Amino acid sequence: MKTDIAVKKLDDFRWLIPKTGKMRTEGLVYTDETMLATIKKDASLEQVANVACLPGIVGRSMAMPDIHWGYGFPIGGVAAFDMENGIVSPGGVGYDINCGVRLLCSRLDAGDIKDHIPGLVNALFRNIPCGVGSRRKDLKLSARQMNDVLVKGAKWTVSCGYGSAKDLDHIEEGGCIMGANPEYVSERALDRGKNQLGTLGSGNHFVEVGFVEEIYDETVARALSLHKGQVTVIVHTGSRGLGHQVCDDYIKLMLKASGKYKIDLPDKQLCCAPLSSKESSQYLAAMACAGNFAFCNRQLIAYWVQETIQDVLQMGPGELGLSLVYDVCHNMAKIETHEVDGRQKQLCVHRKGATRAFPPQSPFIPKDYKEVGQPVLIPGDMGRYSYVLVGTDTAMKETFGSTCHGAGRLLSRHQAKKVAKGRAIVRELEDKGIYVRSAGKGTLAEEIPEAYKDVSSVVNVVHNAGIGKKVARLKPLGVIKG
Repeated sequence: MKTDIAVKKLDDFRWLIPKTGKMRTEGLVYTDETMLATIKKDASLEQVANVACLPGIVGRSMAMPDIHWGYGFPIGGVAAFDMENGIVSPGGVGYDINCGVRLLCSRLDAGDIKDHIPGLVNALFRNIPCGVGSRRKDLKLSARQMNDVLVKGAKWTVSCGYGSAKDLDHIEEGGCIMGANPEYVSERALDRGKNQLGTLGSGNHFVEVGFVEEIYDETVARALSLHKGQVTVIVHTGSRGLGHQVCDDYIKLMLKASGKYKIDLPDKQLCCAPLSSKESSQYLAAMACAGNFAFCNRQLIAYWVQETIQDVLQMGPGELGLSLVYDVCHNMAKIETHEVDGRQKQLCVHRKGATRAFPPQSPFIPKDYKEVGQPVLIPGDMGRYSYVLVGTDTAMKETFGSTCHGAGRLLSRHQAKKVAKGRAIVRELEDKGIYVRSAGKGTLAEEIPEAYKDVSSVVNVVHNAGIGKKVARLKPLGVIKG
């Protein structure tokens, strides 16, 4: 699948794909020379160019340094579309709608829990269902409750006593994406999701207990209530089977819509419909439902994480002091207002495997973070580290307030299994001081650290390009995987 797409170096961290053929605009890839050589090994650059062919695209078709091949859009892709002439594409959002990351910080230091990590990880593994098709037996939702989940998001979860109302201030969109309408979610999607709320799922999803290993900006770190040595928890998961089914349903609808509206597609996986159409309205309403399901999912998991840690360490909530730093989504299409050619303009911004990164003083970030910018949470692999960044003015000007979302795969799951064959992955991680539990050996093989780019390389690109600012590095101590 190696691509022959030409690229032109603009600077050490920006590479231009010139406008050719049916491209309506240029492509822009944020990367460095070393990672670019790897990126060229799959068809993701061709996908950047294909996105640039879609109607109503505004600015460039962009990709973050964690770019790799995906369905239609590359994973790591960002593109904005005009509300009058543009489109929305399920391939520009992805199957795991509102896959996202939640960061919790505590009053504990790493030394306080180092002797408890195996017990803590084992307890988390028991209390949070993991793996393909994982379900909760202790949370049964009525049809009315499911409707509330899809419409209200994390607000519903908090109203049921799972967490605090103050959590909502530290969740993107306040934990509720407006415009959700369950009428446009299929019975099959509802059936797949009804018993999966509060479950982790499989693949690269995880709950990680770690600590702040390094601080890069003390002032910003203090504003985010982070300090060196502090125990943290990361929750990375999304909308489970419900979101997958919503995507699947609307890809079928959009394939028909593309023909109906005579949209010339360079790749049928980019199937789409005009933003002014009923098909787009229905998809955005269903996508919002899946996004709200994901917010509820992470809120519930965080609640059970707190209960589990308190039980294992035999301490109360005040002593533990587990609080929400922020919860961000990737895999979303959002209607936002951005400056285009000196004028404010409403756009539909697709971020597939990319994170919103709004700057200081943005009206869309928590009041207590106004001076420093929106927290950006970048998970790495289970054997290395993750990062906390904040959004910047440069991101707002160049990328519609977007940056990377993770490390990005280097190896396919099949390739990773071949590399891991015969190895004791659990023992290798324990030798690094990381205790891991997983629903199956296959998942650990697929998720070996070398299956991913070194997330520090990805983060350094966005930091040096100015579309994200490094604040802290987090190191894992214990991880549960799907």
